[in-house]
Amino acid sequence: MAERGLFDIAGRVALVTGASAGLGRRAATVLAMRGARVVGVARRADALAGWQAEVGANGAVIAHDLADRDGLADLARRASEPFGAPDIVIHAAGINTRQVADDVTPEGWDVTLALNLTAPFFLSQHLVPAMRARGWGRIVNFASLQSFRAFPGGIAYGASKGGVAQMTRAMAEAWSPGGINVNALAPGFVRTELTAPVFNDPERAARNAAQTCIGRNGEPEDMDGPLLFLCSDASNYVTGQILMLDGGFTAK
Repeated sequence: MAERGLFDIAGRVALVTGASAGLGRRAATVLAMRGARVVGVARRADALAGWQAEVGANGAVIAHDLADRDGLADLARRASEPFGAPDIVIHAAGINTRQVADDVTPEGWDVTLALNLTAPFFLSQHLVPAMRARGWGRIVNFASLQSFRAFPGGIAYGASKGGVAQMTRAMAEAWSPGGINVNALAPGFVRTELTAPVFNDPERAARNAAQTCIGRNGEPEDMDGPLLFLCSDASNYVTGQILMLDGGFTAK
């Protein structure tokens, strides 16, 4: 068998949550276009169908509410049906209620932590045994600027993303001895549906761009290279890390 190239993911099986929109959809598309067989998961069946039509035979879809913790074991089972057990898991699904501290509701808090923090852990827990049996796996969580910095209206989101950063390190400590590398991407202000309120305010968007070292806000395609790095053999000796995808926002 020919040796794999460093960034070669052809033939790998990937599960991507949040695949119906934003960075989740971008991740699912990039992996499929590079030859991985990708199972896309999100709540919106119609949007998932649109993504599947784009990638063709390399894509399969499951409509599922990830905030339902009791359904994650069944989701893991279903995710292994189209192409086999996943080698790569991308946890891109997320929610930001943007409630200021005085207005945070128990419902808003619970759904934020359930989707952003609880689902990535328990879904990974169900998928790890098959990765461990093969001696190879990649888990990529989605952290955030708010894993490290506070923003207005972000207390629940920030708490969840701070948890993602530490969870990533703890997952690596637990599972990397079995060949499963766990890292996180931490996007800055990248243009997606989730960040639309920021980009719809030109003055705020300009301030954010000026805060970066590069001098602009991010676009979804800026994620492609870092994602392929973390999903491939190129990152064989990289685990427990949070890679800032922020144009140098946190460096200034």
